[in-house]
Amino acid sequence: MRTETIPTSFHGQLIGPDDPTYDLQRRVWNGSIDRRPALIARCTDVAGVRAALAHGRASTLPIAVRGGGHSFPGLSVCDDGIVIDLGPMKRIEVDPDARLARVEPGVLLGELDRGTQAFGLAVPLGSVTHTGVAGLTLGGGFGWLMRKHGLAIDQLESVELVTAHGEVLRADRDREPDLFWAVRGGGGNFGIVTEFTFRLNPVGPMVLSGLLLWPMEQGATIGRRYRVWARAAPDELTTALIMRRAPALDSIPRALHGKPVVGVAACWIGDPEEGERVLEPMRTGVGGAVDLIGSRPYVDHQSMLDASFPHGIWIYSKAADVAALTDDVIDLLLGHAARIASPRSGIIAWQMGGAVGRIGELDTAFGSRGAGYLVDILGATDGVDGFTEQRDWARACWSDLAPHQTGAYVNWMMDEGQDRVRAAYGAERYARLQAIKRRYDPENVFRLNQNISPA
Repeated sequence: MRTETIPTSFHGQLIGPDDPTYDLQRRVWNGSIDRRPALIARCTDVAGVRAALAHGRASTLPIAVRGGGHSFPGLSVCDDGIVIDLGPMKRIEVDPDARLARVEPGVLLGELDRGTQAFGLAVPLGSVTHTGVAGLTLGGGFGWLMRKHGLAIDQLESVELVTAHGEVLRADRDREPDLFWAVRGGGGNFGIVTEFTFRLNPVGPMVLSGLLLWPMEQGATIGRRYRVWARAAPDELTTALIMRRAPALDSIPRALHGKPVVGVAACWIGDPEEGERVLEPMRTGVGGAVDLIGSRPYVDHQSMLDASFPHGIWIYSKAADVAALTDDVIDLLLGHAARIASPRSGIIAWQMGGAVGRIGELDTAFGSRGAGYLVDILGATDGVDGFTEQRDWARACWSDLAPHQTGAYVNWMMDEGQDRVRAAYGAERYARLQAIKRRYDPENVFRLNQNISPA
């Protein structure tokens, strides 16, 4: 690709196939993705984003937009197109008095957490610290604070966005309200967000959190006990039911290393003494638990799952909403979990409800407000060896779960086609999103995402 046609207003780095850093810069988090773009434009400011976008449009090549590069299906990189890489755009401005944070799209979760926790504040953000804030937020934004404070999109006060035609807009509840509605769950379909303004919440800096583990043989008992306990949990507690092989960590008894286990992960952000009382029934109600729950900095809790999802992991995700962890759902998941062959694969059922469910179903584009749990089925390996088998395992588990599914979370979907995207949003939301797409991106320039067709 000829780079001399990029306007002189471009500020940043242009990387083509002959650049010595090309192979490094084209890589994304999911190691199973191996794509070769014609050009990577690493932008440092809004002018650079506009220039790269104009060049991409003029060339008529596919345009991918990359923040943190954590897209499961690798939609932030493309073959024979241009990657608009926002990674260098890492400005964070925290106003502790107004409880606001202005964040550029190259910021990662851990970076924002460290910036806000310096003031005892936080935005509800994900569960792996090297995830990008931009992609996570635009799809909804699950995290350990969601039952108390809602999703990442529920903290958005405004966005600055570059449209498909290069116009720079500010969208909030008063300016461009339809666009602001759409970016809160509609993904990157409507433009390139170059700044997020988040409302901040008092959190930590210490939380009561961690993991409980039991051998898989106790899974049926644990699953049913967990279901009852979690149903009564206050909003200050966010939990997840985990099924996997135990990692070989010093904190876990050697006898469990590599063995199938059932776990309960928890994060309590309220009064510590009350948290001890709330967590006690799960910690002591079933014998044999490995108890890794304790008081720790919130930023440390946020990195708890990082080691399980390193850069370069080969990973395949199948996710589904379910209304509840019924006996049938628990037994189905346990049956498939017992067949996990890779130490990287697993099933995580994230507890919903609380503040997430108290926002109106149609108040944002996010489509899973009414779900009881989001079940993420992850087939993963360290490399190509065994990956096909783990991918097929994840697909089979998801297929068997189909009778219980009530929806999906777009951030955790693979490239599954238009019907699946429509189902994730539901007919009414999807129709409104289509109308907004026709207004802001009628030519579907931003189509490398969980795409909402303007047609």
